[in-house]
Amino acid sequence: MTFSGLNLLGVLLAFVVSFISGAIWFGPKTFYPVWMKARGIESGQLNSNQNKPVLLFGGTIIGVLVQTLTLALIINSLQKYEPNLGILDGAGIGFALGVGISMFSSLSHRLFGGENLKVWIIETANDAINLTIAGAIIAFFN
Repeated sequence: MTFSGLNLLGVLLAFVVSFISGAIWFGPKTFYPVWMKARGIESGQLNSNQNKPVLLFGGTIIGVLVQTLTLALIINSLQKYEPNLGILDGAGIGFALGVGISMFSSLSHRLFGGENLKVWIIETANDAINLTIAGAIIAFFN
């Protein structure tokens, strides 16, 4: 199933894997407690203004979907000029975008906003990992 050269099955699978990876990354047995403590929230609980499930999950779904579609468009464009672009290439593209764009586009905002580097690393490393995995999946299916 393709749309304008994009393999929608690959994009959907990359989206689902990224969403699940994020859920594991920020799970109660992984980075969630460390992340909340680094943010200065000792209780580990968001307050009622922050904990709006529709906004939290809806925003996360939209964000992951936009990231995945953007990555798919970039990989698809590159594959038009290099048809042999494979899984490792897709992972490399995802990694480069994850680290070079996703992680470092927010660094100055975080530093000027007074957040510590631990929060930045926990949050953005997940994006870089997800984009790396998604890039491999998208390249495989394209």
